Amino acid sequence: MPLFSIPLSGLLASSNALNVISNNLANLNTIGFKDESANFQDLFYQTLGTTGAGNPIQMGAGSQIGSISSNFNNGNLQNTGVPTNVAITGNGFFVVRDASGAMEFTRAGNFSINAQGELVTTGGQNVMGYPAVNGVINAGQGLTPIQLGQGQINQPAATTTMSQTTNLDASAAVGDTYSTPLTVYDSLGSSHVLTFTYTKTGTNAWDYQVTLPAADTGGTGSPTVVASGSLAFNSSGALTSPASAVSGITVNGLVDGAAPLNLTWNLYDPNGGSNLTQVASQSTTSTTNQNGYASGTLQKFTIGADGIIQGSFSNGQSQDIGQIALANFANNQGLQLIGGNDYAPTLASGSPVIGAPASGGRGSMTGGAVELSNVDISTEFTQLIVTQRGFQANARVVTTFDSISNETINLQSR
Repeated sequence: MPLFSIPLSGLLASSNALNVISNNLANLNTIGFKDESANFQDLFYQTLGTTGAGNPIQMGAGSQIGSISSNFNNGNLQNTGVPTNVAITGNGFFVVRDASGAMEFTRAGNFSINAQGELVTTGGQNVMGYPAVNGVINAGQGLTPIQLGQGQINQPAATTTMSQTTNLDASAAVGDTYSTPLTVYDSLGSSHVLTFTYTKTGTNAWDYQVTLPAADTGGTGSPTVVASGSLAFNSSGALTSPASAVSGITVNGLVDGAAPLNLTWNLYDPNGGSNLTQVASQSTTSTTNQNGYASGTLQKFTIGADGIIQGSFSNGQSQDIGQIALANFANNQGLQLIGGNDYAPTLASGSPVIGAPASGGRGSMTGGAVELSNVDISTEFTQLIVTQRGFQANARVVTTFDSISNETINLQSR
């Protein structure tokens, strides 16, 4: 009698393969989806005897799905222009944490920001990475949820150095003055306007005085003098004295409670040229520079190839605010698919090796883009036809076996 189990095993295997193909096609537009392939294998064999040459005579028991493997090749990148979107090129998985605290892994980078200002997946899991403290990323602090809320503050920085590019009119009369302002910031981010007043005292000679409004230090009346001295120029109009920067300009007792300002006035540029000149042209200040700034709030951000998120703040400053982490596995095929574009590690995959992108064999990132599914529709339809033919062939064997069985039964009844 025919063994119906053999074609039935083929029907089951083909049916499962069709399910895999169907799942691939269903996820054709799923961000970060990886194409899967069903791999057939034969079942155990029954030995019926041996040939005259001593070779075994064996009959197989059918087929089954031996494995379903994933194709982890990169999908195409699609630019979205959405700053929270990020795509991986190369190896690696984003590290995400669900509400229970369990770590999961995904290639889908179509992230968004939740009400708490955290970077999250479409399923609400936190995207994990390394935090930045005052613009410095410290991977040694361990993984934390990435914070990108617009309420983030860039802390103020007190001015420590300042300069101005100023020309003093060489044709001015002795006693003539020229004043120009320069805004500096204290440790709390409050601004203060210093006034530089230059008075001509003779040929190629000027005095300077730096003052601060009396109200800034709790006083009244005349401005507070914080620095004064003399300037000397050569016959070419270049500054000769002082020969170096004016340091030790200190402002104490600021009414807002900030720390004292300790300022250095750079009279020369990095190449040794003087910032102050004296030629026969109108006294004017073309540029002023200082290194302090007020506090600012996060306005926008970009994600670099190394996963570093750089924020731009309302005070004009740019600062690193975090770095997205990636994880590698010894055996990607050992990962367990748990739905929602997510994978979970198993003993077969090995433990995740987590670190910074573009290092340790991990891939790089592209901000404002997503990785598309790597399913190839033409390949899937080809496999669909081949698998369908296999299913039809096994179904025909079943009907043939059925006919043979009926014939055998009819022989017995004759």
